[in-house]
Order: sequence, then C-alpha cells, then structure tokens
Amino acid sequence: MDLAYFTMPLHPMERPFRETLQEDREAFLLADRLGYTEAYMGEHVTDAIEPVPNCMMFLAWVAAETRKIRLGTGTVNLGHHHPAAVAAEAAMLDHMLQGRFLLGVSPGNLPSDAEVFGTLNADRNEMFVESLEHIIAIWTEEAPYRRVGKYWNISTERNFLPAKGQGIIGKPFQKPHPPIVGTVVAPFSKGVIGMGERGWLPMSANFLQPAWVKSHWTNYAIGCGNAGRRADPADWRVARSLFVADDARTAELYARGPNSPYRFYYNQLLWKFQTIGKVDIFKSARSQADSDITLDYVLDSLVISGTVEQVVDKLLGFHAEIGDFGTLVYAGHDWVEPTLGRRSMELMATEVMPRLNAALGRRGAAA
Repeated sequence: MDLAYFTMPLHPMERPFRETLQEDREAFLLADRLGYTEAYMGEHVTDAIEPVPNCMMFLAWVAAETRKIRLGTGTVNLGHHHPAAVAAEAAMLDHMLQGRFLLGVSPGNLPSDAEVFGTLNADRNEMFVESLEHIIAIWTEEAPYRRVGKYWNISTERNFLPAKGQGIIGKPFQKPHPPIVGTVVAPFSKGVIGMGERGWLPMSANFLQPAWVKSHWTNYAIGCGNAGRRADPADWRVARSLFVADDARTAELYARGPNSPYRFYYNQLLWKFQTIGKVDIFKSARSQADSDITLDYVLDSLVISGTVEQVVDKLLGFHAEIGDFGTLVYAGHDWVEPTLGRRSMELMATEVMPRLNAALGRRGAAA
C-alpha cells in the first residue's frame, strides 16, 4: 500500500495568508522527502478558511522543488472554470512536472463559490461531465476544435492558422492525457460508477464513515465491469484523518483537545454539511438520529490517532472493514504545533506504513 498526502487547506482566518501558504508548501516538500507518492491541493475562491483559490497555481509554485512525488489537483472545481483554460493550464503543468501530474476534478459544491460564478442554480454535476468531456477531447483530438455543448461551445475554426501556430491548444506530457482522479464524497455514490466506466480513478473522502467508503468500491467495480474491465484495488485511493505521536497523551490532546486542528477542521466541515442538509455523510447508519452527530462523535469516529502501534492497529481494523485499496491518503490539517505536524507525517511514512504493509502481507499470506 502506498502513502499519499491531500489537503483541503483549512486554516484559522486570523492566520496571515502568506503564512499558511508557506506551511502548506512545507508540507508538500516534506511529503516528497519522506517518500509519499502523491500530494493533492484543494481550492475554493470564496472561503477565507480554505483560501487557496487555484490549486494548479499552488502546484506550479512547488513543482520545481519536488523530485519524485506526483502532484495532483484536489480538486479543480470544473463548474467554475472554462474547460479550454483547464485543458491548456493542466497540459502546461504536466510538462513542468514531466508527467508527475494528476488531474483531480469535482463539480464544485461550495454554495458561495457557485454564487460568485453564477452557477448556483445550475446542474453542476452536468456541467462537470460536459467540462471533462471537452477537456479530454481537446487533449486527444486535433485542432481546429468543434465542440458544442449545453454550457460551453469551443471552437478555433474561424482563426485556425496552423502554419503560424494559431488556434492550437498544447497537449499534455502524458499520453493520451494525465490520470484523472475524482473525489467521492457521497454514500453509495452513483458518480463513482461513471468513473469506473470511463477509466477515471476514485479517491474516497476522509470525512466519510467506513461503511460508506466501502460502498464506493462496490460501485466502482460495477462501473469497471460495465466497461468490460476488472476493477483493480491498486487504483483506489482512500483518505483518512491521521495523527501519529510518540506518546498516547500527546496524540489524544492534539487530535481531540480544545485547541486541536482536527477539532477545528471537523467543526468547520460539520457546519458546512449541516448548512447544505448533508449531515448524513457523518452517520454510521442512515437511521441514526441527526442529534447524534455531535462534533465529539465525528472526531471519535473519523480521526485515527495514537502512537505508531495504536495507529497501525486501527488501520488494520479499517482495512478489514472496507477491503483492499492501493493508496492511503493522509489528510493534511493546520499545524497548530508545527513540530507535531511534521513528526506525525514522518512517523506515518517511516514507522506506520512499513509495519502496516508487513502486517497486511502476513494477513494475505494466511488467507
């Protein structure tokens, strides 16, 4: 099993933006040095707590300082971008990274972002599919472009001058295009069936209960089967909120205490999902009462924390519950105490993953 990194860059509003950008950059570079295989950055335009407005711009900033890690958008909110711009910019970033790029995509579900871009009442899932179809066509077809859609028409026919290089959008470094990763946030998601049918790669969100995470693989396998392919668990990325410390008391305080960055993160997410009527994603069963979904309940059920031994044991239990997957994605959180934030990432890479993989190997051999 590989280890990757993903951050929805939630930070307290009172922290200077330049400071949190530097912190997020440091986390990406640390992940590269520690051998994390991938790192993803999120984006929102109208969220002062999650303030990175363009994840590709952030990745371009750190690209030259990384050596092996693959960098991914986590995600480009396709309803808020013109597909021709995404195709051109992502292709350029793929060349900057010499093929170490993954295009993570989603519709864009923050209401204030949708309002500012005039898509609040639009079917953003429909926009998402159309946008991605345009992007892939631009990458795989030759100019001039003749794309007609419900939301975007894309053409360079009137000004196509190939001898002068006009009317041509650059192709990506990877052929036919970079891997496409879709985040899966809904229990029993139907969208992940479509991912399987199209050959896109799923990443299950860190704020979902294990039962709902397991449902993603079931549906992804259905989609792959519909396309005549066998679903490979190596393609499945599963994100979790993780914190590893040298002692259990530090782990407990940092993961659940009053000043915990995990408490801050899930307090914000719980409010967001309550606001849009989607608190069900935090439930262990659909019959569970809304009143049960307290912040402490969410922390207790979704944050995996402890010493190296404790985290290994909890991850083995999680793996037994949901089944095989290829990449465990460490969800990044604000570094209230930078030394502890760095140490957790280090222990995860150097201690937890070797022990976890060894134990999974023994479990597989005994099966």
